[in-house]
Amino acid sequence: MTSHRLTSGDGTGIHLHAANDDGEAAVLFVHGATFGARPAFATPGYSWLRACGAAGRAAYALDVRGYGDSDRPDAMDDPPGGEPPVRADTAADDLDAALAFVRERHSTVHLVGYSWGSMIAGVACERGAAVDSVTLYAPVYQPAPERVSDFDPGDPPAARRTVTRTEARERWDAHLPEPARYRDDAAFDAFWTALHDGQDVPADEPTIEAPNGTLVDLTTAAEGDLAYDAGEITAPALVVRGSLDQTATRADALGLFDALGSEDRAYAEVAGGSHFLGLERRRGALFGRVAAFHDRVGE
Repeated sequence: MTSHRLTSGDGTGIHLHAANDDGEAAVLFVHGATFGARPAFATPGYSWLRACGAAGRAAYALDVRGYGDSDRPDAMDDPPGGEPPVRADTAADDLDAALAFVRERHSTVHLVGYSWGSMIAGVACERGAAVDSVTLYAPVYQPAPERVSDFDPGDPPAARRTVTRTEARERWDAHLPEPARYRDDAAFDAFWTALHDGQDVPADEPTIEAPNGTLVDLTTAAEGDLAYDAGEITAPALVVRGSLDQTATRADALGLFDALGSEDRAYAEVAGGSHFLGLERRRGALFGRVAAFHDRVGE
């Protein structure tokens, strides 16, 4: 693994993790709403970045501002009541900087957005990002209106939220009818170790924090104000989810697939995978399906 320090358009420092950054083709990953790039894509023993590298593609994963090794916005310390920081459109500015860096070094760039990262990828594509394909993995596009309460940023809205180790594990377990059947025993510990980046957040147990702009994006999408127009995405596109995913639902993913403007688009589900499929026993099926899509699109 290597890393690169980049600067977003407004001067914010952002971090790009990389594996095998040689070659004509590259894959650029964007994480979701709570956990940054390292745990999502580079957990030792479960690394999608290393899988891409082993297949001969360069692989990069972006920490958007407020996550992982990227700069933490001062607004995360604001009292409740203002606009929570790091909405998808701001995170897309960080993605634009990462795309420019990767595009300078590779002739082909495949974009993969995971969960809330699919919103970031969608905003960037709507703006005309130069990508050769986009994969919307475990996407959240227009959740059902009754899910608004699931994304509540607080009343008044809080600038940030904290998640404990116990809460993170309980959320993952809730997706799986039999956790031991779908996830290795060591997977959660490896994930949490990769996640914990030295943030000094007071708590009674290990805790991480995340900006709450993500929850505003999800709430407004559930209310019908979408982060981006899928019809504006014209690059070859793949929508993929795990069949057990309770966050990225089948109805929402199929609605996104139907709304895409891409003439070349595909939909896939991986049986026996949750919203954390990339760290579960069926991850090889996910990695292989996305790699096959990249092969078909061409390099």
